[in-house]
Amino acid sequence: MTGNVEIFDYVIIGAGSAGCILANRLSACGKYSVCVIEAGPKDWHPMLHIPAGFVKTLVNPKFNWMYSSEPSAGTNGRTIPAPRGKVLGGSSSINGMGFNRGQKMDFDVWAQKGNTGWSYDDILPYFRKFESYQSRDDQSYRGTDGEMTISDLDWRDPLCEAYIKGAESLGISRNADYNGATQEGISYLQRTVRGRFRMSAARAFLNPAKKRPNLRVVTNAHVTRILLRGKRVTGVIFKLGKNQEMERQISAGRELILCAGAINSPHLLQLSGIGDANHLKEIGCEVHHDLPAVGTNFQDHYATRLTYRVRGVDTINNRAHGLPLIAEIAKYCFGKKSILNLGPTAVFCFLKSNESLSSPDIQINFTPGTHQRGMQSTLERQAGFTLATWQHRPESHGYIKAKSSNPFEHPEIQPNYLAAETDQNVILAAIKICRKLAQTDALRPFIVEETFPGFACQNDEELLNSAREIGQSIYHLMGTCRMGTRNDKTAVVDAELKVHGIENLRVVDASIMPTMVSANLNAAVMMIAEKGADMILGKSTSTAH
Repeated sequence: MTGNVEIFDYVIIGAGSAGCILANRLSACGKYSVCVIEAGPKDWHPMLHIPAGFVKTLVNPKFNWMYSSEPSAGTNGRTIPAPRGKVLGGSSSINGMGFNRGQKMDFDVWAQKGNTGWSYDDILPYFRKFESYQSRDDQSYRGTDGEMTISDLDWRDPLCEAYIKGAESLGISRNADYNGATQEGISYLQRTVRGRFRMSAARAFLNPAKKRPNLRVVTNAHVTRILLRGKRVTGVIFKLGKNQEMERQISAGRELILCAGAINSPHLLQLSGIGDANHLKEIGCEVHHDLPAVGTNFQDHYATRLTYRVRGVDTINNRAHGLPLIAEIAKYCFGKKSILNLGPTAVFCFLKSNESLSSPDIQINFTPGTHQRGMQSTLERQAGFTLATWQHRPESHGYIKAKSSNPFEHPEIQPNYLAAETDQNVILAAIKICRKLAQTDALRPFIVEETFPGFACQNDEELLNSAREIGQSIYHLMGTCRMGTRNDKTAVVDAELKVHGIENLRVVDASIMPTMVSANLNAAVMMIAEKGADMILGKSTSTAH
């Protein structure tokens, strides 16, 4: 190892949504020195900032870890891409930009499981703290003064309007704010976009803080190991440079904070000797702390897509090729309505798969366009629309496991999609509801045919197989360092996000979620980071108001 060992009060691993917020909040007072270590590069590429650029960054290894799950019966033996951001801003720089907090019940369940301070009433101030959302008169649920701009999608076209009218004809009400008093209903989505550009966590939180002399941001730095002295974390070792040719060490004087996400956080703990002792011995890692829950409780939202060919209307497909695309680029540059300002979906619908339920358990996203075999990186050329649907709170669980002691080898990623019978029943119900929506009087006149799964696919076995055949991750990975009490053998961190049995180490990212939230995860991750920052700094919840 070469070079001097630098010491910072707080060392943050990962500059994703959580890491960017923590870097901002911990450095704000000027009292503490803070270092953020990010494996990826700076967010320099224009495709990271243009909303429609996600179709390129989702498959670009410069900004994406390019993970994939292991084959499973639930996916008919397929591997499923699991994109994770590897750039300043993390996944907030490459995601679909949909802003969705989840339901009150989600967080009340966290508190009911013994995680004091994590009920909906406890965490609502933290959602409000980072938000800048100006679109509603009633701001009792929303924040207006935060750094993260939340905007309503202003795109309108005949297919989106027909879809909403069709939903209303089935008794699904319009919801003025699904992040307000209640989630249930249908509306155009809220998204992390400001003007023409994506509002990533780097843009909102990290960039404004970079000028502070007590904050250091290190990019292209792959952390290979957390250093421990007994049960106390002292720092990290990382490889620096595009080819990771230089090894460096940084010490954490107060705390090391792991914000590397649901895959990389448990993987790094395992590589550092914190995890299931038997597994660590098998892969040649020295055991520092036997914590069997590391990497378990892994969950993700698994979506299936129904696609339809349409007539009499232009869709994204018609405008994304040749001369029409050139026209769309020109319109975008001049600040006019353009497909380049769109993400992967336009309309959110939250509803129940079974009317006996007390709250929505499925989400249906409507897109006035179609992608090849459901892959969001490649648009088809013929006009169409997509209904993507998934179960909010799956019961299937999987795991993340290091395959070896090599920090550059991808871990084994097994979500076990559709393993639980309940998950199979809910996805079947969701597919059937999608078909009802497509056959409403408002939407049916546009439809030429259902291209997937196709009207020949009718019985439950065929429909379930279609979900296994084309289903994909919605990239909502969580739970692998779950929060729980010391007596909870399935937990990795406590309610203050401190790793059980280890001093000076916290995990602050989606991996700490004890149960899945009924939402896209980015909003909840930012909330976790806001609350985590207050806990680290010893502030009370009241300061978030």
